[in-house]
Amino acid sequence: MTTARPHAAEPSGPDPAPAAPSGSPLGRFLARAAALTALLTAAGALLGLVRDQTIAHLFGAGSGTDAFLVAWTLPEMAATLLIEDAMALLLVPAFSLALSRRAAADAPTDPVRDLVAATLPRLLLVLGAATTLLVLAAPLLVRTLAPGLDEPGLAVDCTRLTALTVLAFGVAGYFSAALRAHRSFAPPAAIYAAYNLTIIATVVLCHTVLGVRAAALGVALGGGLMALVQLPFVLRHLTARRRGHDAARARAGVVPGRRRARRPADPAARPTLLGAALLAPVILFCVGRQSQVLIERYLASSLPAGAISHLNYAQKVAQMPMVLSLMICTVTFPVVARAMADGAAEQARRRVERDLHLAAVVVLLGAAYVLACAPQIIQLLFQRGAFGPEDTAATASVMRVYAVGLLGHSLVGALVRPFFSAARPTWYPALAMAAGMAVTVAAGAWTAPHFGIHGIAAANAAGITLTAALLLYGLGSRVIPLDVRRMVSGLVRLVATAAVAALAAWSVAGLCPGPLTAASAGGAALVAAFAGAGLLLRAPEVAGPVAAGLRRAARRAAPGPVAPTTTRPPETDR
Repeated sequence: MTTARPHAAEPSGPDPAPAAPSGSPLGRFLARAAALTALLTAAGALLGLVRDQTIAHLFGAGSGTDAFLVAWTLPEMAATLLIEDAMALLLVPAFSLALSRRAAADAPTDPVRDLVAATLPRLLLVLGAATTLLVLAAPLLVRTLAPGLDEPGLAVDCTRLTALTVLAFGVAGYFSAALRAHRSFAPPAAIYAAYNLTIIATVVLCHTVLGVRAAALGVALGGGLMALVQLPFVLRHLTARRRGHDAARARAGVVPGRRRARRPADPAARPTLLGAALLAPVILFCVGRQSQVLIERYLASSLPAGAISHLNYAQKVAQMPMVLSLMICTVTFPVVARAMADGAAEQARRRVERDLHLAAVVVLLGAAYVLACAPQIIQLLFQRGAFGPEDTAATASVMRVYAVGLLGHSLVGALVRPFFSAARPTWYPALAMAAGMAVTVAAGAWTAPHFGIHGIAAANAAGITLTAALLLYGLGSRVIPLDVRRMVSGLVRLVATAAVAALAAWSVAGLCPGPLTAASAGGAALVAAFAGAGLLLRAPEVAGPVAAGLRRAARRAAPGPVAPTTTRPPETDR
């Protein structure tokens, strides 16, 4: 398929500046977009929990759910490659370049529509062939992914259904990239809510007839709905912006039907061998990152029945803070790409450093809460029906181990974006991911026979943390002039803040009867301790806001007349 260099332009819009302070129009737009994206993502994640609760309630954690989760490996891999990481990292810059050329009105035809015509049919052909091949190769896939599985026939049936998501996710990811490039963030963020609602409805309606195969059918149907919910918005942008392209050419004095002199074609915009060179580093990194799930399930398939299910439930809950933390980077990715393309290294550095610290604050808050209240969280979310107390204990204990690696997962997702915003995608992220995978494989193979699922989760945390460290070092030395030592110092202070908060929340939760009371009291203690410890330790993105909030509270509580707004504007308007 045709590719374009992932650096040339950011989405067209009212303010193309590469970076902006929070009070500027672009800054306010980014803040609103991030908030809306986070809200819709949280809704999708909440429905994902309801989905997992429904499956756990109806089927528990045994050989049947293990078989389904092996089949679910395909949608998990496809979502990473075709919706989020690889597709976005490649197509958002490509559509941004087309939008820039459309705004310049230097092409006789609409560059955006030309890009769609050149890439979408080929993508559909490749995805259709891949889907057919996966359906036919389902028995081989199951034997390769989980050779020790108790019910391989059930896993094959489920895999043939979930393989259909390769085509559906590819179309959904293509639409998402196009919409994000147009700075339309709500429809792409809403697709997971539609996906999970479809799975829940299908499982509830069909589980008595199809058993756990109903979950696989719901995955297939949900993937199709992810594409359909975005289609009206994509069509609206293509038709509306085509009229804008014609109007721009008219303002530029271009006579309809007359060809204008065109700039030399961008070599990377043509379907040459260079396209494969641009695709390979991104795809291999994303495959390597998602392969951690494959490694876990391969190692867990030889453990007692239910091991894969316990790992899955723990991972799904523990990674919610990571998903929310990365929404910041998703929205600011076009801004960083434009800053780097314009040579504004200092602006890109400030944006990336702030994004890393903000993402770390969000994910460490969640990790601290998981460490403190894991048994109560799992009991509230899953312990009902076929999911008993033993399943709760196993899932909660392994979830605490996963929490140790959450910062690494979040940093990897945030750090890789600037690498792929450079003039050419670099192989460094793929090599860093390979080093992390090697640690995960070696540590997991050694610990799984001795420590079971806890050893597998610990190997995951060790591998991803190594990858994050390598990416942070490489970003500062190769791409953006980050002060790596200062960044590490800030992250250490944030980790220490989270450790203090986790200890406080664990102490309070242990004193409370009942899971709901303990989880609520632990959460309140966590926030208070995180704010206090962050202020004392001068943790980045924590100490400043907390100190500012305390000053505002002190001014409001102080006696005396309030200063007129004509002489001193209120603090909130400054």
